Amino acid sequence: MANFENVEVTTDILICGGGMAACGAAVEASYWAHKNGLKVTLVDKAAMDRSGAVAMGLSAINQYVDINSGNNTCEDYVRYVRNDLMGITREDLVYDIARHVDSTVHLFEKWGLPIWKDADGNYVHEGRWQLMINGESYKVIVAEAAKNALTQRGGEYFERVFIVEPLLDGDRIAGAVGFSTRENKFYIFKAKAVLAAMGGAVHVFKPRSSGEGLGRAWYPPWNSGSSLYFTLKAGAEQTCQEVRFIPVRFKDAYGPVGAWFLLFKSRATNAFGGEYMVERKDELEKWGPYGKVKPIPANLRNWLGMLDEFEGKGPIYMRTEEAIQNIANQYKDDPKEFKKKMKELEAEAWEDFLDMTISQAILWAGTNVQPEEKSSEIAAAEPYFIGSHSGASGAWVSGPKDLAPPEYFWGYEYMSTVKGLFCAGDASGASSHKFSSGSHAEGRAAGKSIVRFTLDNNTQPNVDMAKVEALKKKILKPLDIFEEFGKKSSDTDINPEFCKPKMFMFRLQKIMDEYAGGVSAGFKTNAPKLNRALELLAWLKEDSEKLAAENLHELMRCHENIQRMYQAEAHVRTILFREETRWPGYYFRNDFPSLDEANWKCFANISYKDGQWSTRKVPIISIVD
Repeated sequence: MANFENVEVTTDILICGGGMAACGAAVEASYWAHKNGLKVTLVDKAAMDRSGAVAMGLSAINQYVDINSGNNTCEDYVRYVRNDLMGITREDLVYDIARHVDSTVHLFEKWGLPIWKDADGNYVHEGRWQLMINGESYKVIVAEAAKNALTQRGGEYFERVFIVEPLLDGDRIAGAVGFSTRENKFYIFKAKAVLAAMGGAVHVFKPRSSGEGLGRAWYPPWNSGSSLYFTLKAGAEQTCQEVRFIPVRFKDAYGPVGAWFLLFKSRATNAFGGEYMVERKDELEKWGPYGKVKPIPANLRNWLGMLDEFEGKGPIYMRTEEAIQNIANQYKDDPKEFKKKMKELEAEAWEDFLDMTISQAILWAGTNVQPEEKSSEIAAAEPYFIGSHSGASGAWVSGPKDLAPPEYFWGYEYMSTVKGLFCAGDASGASSHKFSSGSHAEGRAAGKSIVRFTLDNNTQPNVDMAKVEALKKKILKPLDIFEEFGKKSSDTDINPEFCKPKMFMFRLQKIMDEYAGGVSAGFKTNAPKLNRALELLAWLKEDSEKLAAENLHELMRCHENIQRMYQAEAHVRTILFREETRWPGYYFRNDFPSLDEANWKCFANISYKDGQWSTRKVPIISIVD
């Protein structure tokens, strides 16, 4: 076996992840833990300053309820989320995040995040729930607060350590194991409670980007399904794993469209100038009450654009030049003010990308696109698994005691169905539209709850070191395989004895793209295709035992792709279980092409135990009229 030093870390509370939810948990848990003599440890695969979905920056905060103004209520936000997810949402969780998120945003501003203000000193709203920010350093600011909270209150954090497997003591979580991505060190974290906040998953499906753009995605490419894999292998029940998110973005560099639709009030049209949101309005009648609400659910907006593409009316364009001109025309009678406004709008258009998707600005520059003069293509991206944006996949967690129906509450807020294992951000399911600020708020709530659990269960679980050594051997196996067989071929990507992680990922993406409704399949699938996907995934799982790694980086890639494989199977099995089409524009079941409120207005939950999968329906219980 590869020679790795064992590093044992014993703590009270272990936070796995370094994104927005993990940072929120670190801030809150550290405060309450310090008051009660407990230690908090955080471990992150990357470095907190640039870890998670906000790593590159952000141009807007997408959840701010603005309760103090009296313009909105938590109930309003629950209705918005419920409608956008076509009725499938845990209202207790959404409400809980909504009532705490404003205070989180105020913390961001206190820590130094520049939030746009108008002449009267009020926040500038991009839309009803969104605030404009200068957010290139958004994550750096939030991470600094988390690191300070940990180090100033007796905690610690580890960076560049990839958590792979959970440790269990019977039905209770006991810690986690993983390895350094920089040194030959194997980490054994022993803890009384664990909070998983390790992001969602990208590159499960074949991306639109290929060749020189390979790896480019809307959602961060390092998010590999760690949350799903870790909680699933611990025995935690999952929910909404059929709900993948397909964002419409500026084509090829995945630039954001939110500011253009909400702030600039831009139209999207097909290549012939037709506005599909107007011309296809009747299509919305087919999708029950959800097609009649405002705003129209994201998946239905996608669907109307896709119908134009299917009919050969593409490409689809964002009419940026029209939107900028319409705003500037308010000043057309004053040439000086008109020129000034045009320059201001042009700067805002470029800043939107420079704050969060620099590659889109580069693409604009490289293709001679000036947004005030020329439209830009937009397109539906490949599917992603995300519990914080417009997706909802994640673990089934306990709700807050004062809001959750008895069926949704089992003692500690945000605890999964595994004792002592808590979840937040993309790890927590059925509570979408929390975005960055809501993920941080959910992390804070889970952080406070995990301290309460630890105080009530203040004994260190038993860790079986024989099982740890078995996990170490399994985790380091790809290095051993390469060491034994690497010289059998002059090209390390072609070897009869093993498969490299990149080739393994290509196989996974091909299966999912062609059989589970990816880009090349027009996001459509059916039961025979899904069953064929399961057959191919079973063979892929066999071959995962032959993954090989030349170095630490490739070892990480091996386990990332194993995690993606489990995410893929959870998705295929759950989408097969739900025999209806509820989210056209995210996926379409050709064999069940309609919404079925009578039989499928429910949660589709899935579990994995002893190598066997099981699915079940869970009733939706509404707490808001």
